[in-house]
Amino acid sequence: MRILIAILMCVITSLLTGCASWGDEKVHWDITVAAPEHYHMWLIDAHLEKSGVRSWRGPVGGGVECCWKGDNGPFGSGGSMDPFPNLIALHWFSFAEQKYYTALIRVPLDLEKRMSEPALTYTPKGDARYLPRYNLVLGLAPGGEVVVWIMSQLSNAVEVLRVTAKEVPGDPADFAGLTKSYLEEHGAYLKEHGVPLEGW
Repeated sequence: MRILIAILMCVITSLLTGCASWGDEKVHWDITVAAPEHYHMWLIDAHLEKSGVRSWRGPVGGGVECCWKGDNGPFGSGGSMDPFPNLIALHWFSFAEQKYYTALIRVPLDLEKRMSEPALTYTPKGDARYLPRYNLVLGLAPGGEVVVWIMSQLSNAVEVLRVTAKEVPGDPADFAGLTKSYLEEHGAYLKEHGVPLEGW
């Protein structure tokens, strides 16, 4: 019995030590952008700000084609985010709607802390380990819906925020060539399924 208790104490101590160590290490934050399948977006600008410290253009932009939910999402393309921002401004074009949107995301004050907390992840071999949810995923959907997730892998993605963007003026002709290519690939799908503006 004493041996069993000693083993349990070692395991608990190891787990607590592993979790606590993230409080001392600098987390390298990432930001990525995703869109639902068949509803591609063009991110014109992503601007990040940590008030009083830095204001900068984010490492994301251009075509956004993947991925919303399911086996491949939420997940998108992007890059590192340093420092952790308190404001994120987005401006994008929706190919399916032929509309421009803009949104200002006020990052919750406790989000950096929540993302720093170790979450269960799995290695390719299936071994369990704990890592911070270092990736901030911004999902852009038709109707101007912005969904924000935090994650370190698909298995531990958590939705933390929704923001409704505003439609803004812009000339769809600026994206005429890209729209033509988009409709050649997805036009039949849009005719059959339409463009849902809710339920994302």
